[in-house]
Order: sequence, then structure tokens, then C-alpha cells
Amino acid sequence: MENRALKQILLKEQWCKACSICIAFCPRQALTANSEGKPVWNGDLCIRCSLCEQRCPDFAIYLGEVEV
Repeated sequence: MENRALKQILLKEQWCKACSICIAFCPRQALTANSEGKPVWNGDLCIRCSLCEQRCPDFAIYLGEVEV
């Protein structure tokens, strides 16, 4: 079986200060806030444009590869 890498949004929770900038810039509303105000990712809505990564002032969110 062949390993494939899928891109998904990853969050370094300890770096995130819940500013919601990533949520505001998501063109497909693939990010929503949890009870602490930190982003929660919906992979079905995400188009992997990386705008959230580009706008995060703390480098807490990024588009990364995960083995499946």
C-alpha cells in the first residue's frame, strides 16, 4: 500500500492567542472558534489556500502534510 500525504491545517495551540484573524480571513468559513476562541478546522470546507497561515501574527496555524 502506498503512503499518501494530505495537506491539512495544523495548530500550535500554545502559540495561539485566540485573536480570530485566521477565522476572519478564511474565504470558505472552514475555521470556527471553539469555547476558548481558538480555531477549529473543517477539512470538508477548506480549499487549502493558506490565507490563515499567511495572516497569523504568531505563526500558530499552518498548512502541513499528514501521512494517511
